[in-house]
Amino acid sequence: MGDNRDDISMENEGGILTRRRILQSAGGIIGTATFLGKCAAAAALSPRQDSAKAGSKVAADITGSLARYMVEARSRNLPPKVALEGKHRILDTLGAMVSGARLKPGEMAIRYIRGQGGVPESWVLTTDIKTSAVNAAMANAMLAHADETDDVELATKTHPGSSAVAAALAMAEREGSSGMELLRAVTLGYDVCCRFLMALGPDLVRGTHRSAEGVGSTFSSVAAAASLARLDETGMRYALSYAAQQVSGLWSWT
Repeated sequence: MGDNRDDISMENEGGILTRRRILQSAGGIIGTATFLGKCAAAAALSPRQDSAKAGSKVAADITGSLARYMVEARSRNLPPKVALEGKHRILDTLGAMVSGARLKPGEMAIRYIRGQGGVPESWVLTTDIKTSAVNAAMANAMLAHADETDDVELATKTHPGSSAVAAALAMAEREGSSGMELLRAVTLGYDVCCRFLMALGPDLVRGTHRSAEGVGSTFSSVAAAASLARLDETGMRYALSYAAQQVSGLWSWT
């Protein structure tokens, strides 16, 4: 756990992330292709005169397509390889949280949250603090990224685990969720985080002096938490809207 994970690539882990990296050059198209696939297929089966209208409606409702995809992820069976990698990511992030709790950023997070109080919903790892799910998610995310031993996805250069796992743990505890619900939520967090940034183009985001990491962490945590909150399509739309409004961060720290 002591090495800097920024030097570690996931590209040989097979499956989702590797395919995304290959398809990254498709730019914004890759961000919507999967979400729109079913809708496009349905449109192809419609009468020819209706196909143009159907296609325009699909293109105009990208948010709805993404929201439905996120809702369906709650019950979607994960391929064995993806499920195993998801479990590894959760364990890896828990290890980063434990080590981060004894480092200055982690100690500052714990001290801050201890003074906040809050409804006892979720635990801050390694401590006796049970606080609101919001506070616990923030503190655990800070623990996970305290010394950058959390994982990194090199195509987007973002850290999905520290945000997705922290948010999922807090929400799962508050909601009394099952282990499988937790695993699916974490997987969705990684999925939305990486593909959202690939659709935007991480270099384009950084080219405007904004932090792509800020985009990734916000959308990964929102996707994981919204899944465990069991939001419907309308709720997912609101969650995506709030996430887009909340994304922030300049790249000046580099």
